[in-house]
Amino acid sequence: MTDATAKTFRALHQGPDLLLLPNVWDAGSAKLFESLGARAIATTSAGLAWALGHPDGNALPMDALIATAQAITAVIRVPLTVDAEGGYSDDPATVGENVARLLSAGVVGINLEDGGGPPELLAAKIERAKQAGARAGVDVFVNARTDVFLRGLVPAERRVEETLARAARYQQAGADGLFVPGATDADDLQALTRGTPLPVNIMARPDLPSAPELQRLGVRRLSAGSAIAQALWGRAGALASAFLRDGHSAALFEEAASYPSLNSLMTRR
Repeated sequence: MTDATAKTFRALHQGPDLLLLPNVWDAGSAKLFESLGARAIATTSAGLAWALGHPDGNALPMDALIATAQAITAVIRVPLTVDAEGGYSDDPATVGENVARLLSAGVVGINLEDGGGPPELLAAKIERAKQAGARAGVDVFVNARTDVFLRGLVPAERRVEETLARAARYQQAGADGLFVPGATDADDLQALTRGTPLPVNIMARPDLPSAPELQRLGVRRLSAGSAIAQALWGRAGALASAFLRDGHSAALFEEAASYPSLNSLMTRR
């Protein structure tokens, strides 16, 4: 991955179409989603952590994240953006070092989140991430995630105001995008997109407006988040439970991808 790839990824946030990201958790899922037409690949921190036997929530060892990023960039041609949660440290300097390692692995975009922490801390992390990109010669796209909606950090009537205040702070620190998981109401989404020059990213939810409506409201990026991984874990659990209970084989092959098609996919780059 080069700075040209980073510029390609940045351009995808400028339209005209909504950027749809079906988040992946390993190199195989990345290859599959790329083959289905994904214009960029994004990881899900939860799906990736679960695949490696860790919980979500800044518990993933940094070496494991780097190894997965390297495995993904080795087999795809489109840009890769990584959900780096809180940067895996409360020390902005360490976050900058972690981002530098991700860039060395071929990553061109990252998510950094405030979680329940102070906005000042995320702003400092963003500054370090951008500095790491400048040193590496990569115009890294930093998607600043705020959990104001997702965690209910302020009363409902203040969520938009607080989110936009944080967006301004994060933009000043160098953020390139604003990620607002948990926002689903059309009026809220329109207020968010009108209230910041940053391209707004939201996360899939059952009650979310349709993709064309999101585009009309000014949303630029829609992420599946952990939803696809959760659906597959649920399906895998149901299949394994039934197999362990009765040993029947037929259900294992319902809606299954064929062995030849998957094997062929994994032999191509």
